Amino acid sequence: MTSFNKTGIGFPNFYILIERESEKIVIMDEGRDSLACSCEFSGIKPVMVELPYPPVKVRNENLTYANLLSIDYCGAVSEMTAITQYINHENRLAASRCPMAKALLGMAISEMMHLQKLSQMIVLLGGKVDYTAKFRNGDWKIWTPEYIKSPEQARQMLQADLDAERATIDQYRMHINMIADNYMDGNSRLAEICQSSMNIHKMALSHIVATDYNTMIVLVGQIKEEEAALDLKLSEYAGHVTPKEQAQYESLLSNY
Repeated sequence: MTSFNKTGIGFPNFYILIERESEKIVIMDEGRDSLACSCEFSGIKPVMVELPYPPVKVRNENLTYANLLSIDYCGAVSEMTAITQYINHENRLAASRCPMAKALLGMAISEMMHLQKLSQMIVLLGGKVDYTAKFRNGDWKIWTPEYIKSPEQARQMLQADLDAERATIDQYRMHINMIADNYMDGNSRLAEICQSSMNIHKMALSHIVATDYNTMIVLVGQIKEEEAALDLKLSEYAGHVTPKEQAQYESLLSNY
């Protein structure tokens, strides 16, 4: 196999880079301004309620529950799909719509945290975290990027993200109703809080997509209602907060 090497040949205003291995010649005009993305992503935080998570624990191993959660982990409608879709849209919008890209990255980071908690639960239940969704009928499917929606226009991207949030909420509700483990109660309450946060994500995306003033006003009212519901869920979650987490929890209630 030929070893890789490059030869640079200098000319006025040009630099010719010859890559012998790939047999490509790239010519760059030094006199022309370069293209760059000025969108800065340092300090981006997850778009979620900063609530301390309860200990991840289960009563005993249960492969049926583990397989059910594997669908939320890496099925067609899953945290893996949501993360990849958000990141894809953020990548493509960063150069032209930086604030929108930052919001999508914050949402992706929050989904990453959900993914991590799901993986911990799957392992405790005796399952495997192998990017394979396992179904009750014995079928299985490895996660694929074919699951993500990747339209061309920014508005269509946001609509695709909104549709994905709705589908995820519906699937979580269905799976929560199928699981009965009292040690997972705190996590179920937390899942309800996450769902409420996702509802706010969904309505915020709807507000961006909306084109008429009346729809925007209605959505603002719905967001306020969901925030009130989230306040109630946070209050009910108090029983799952450990003494070590109490100060952080109280601070959250005062400032979130």
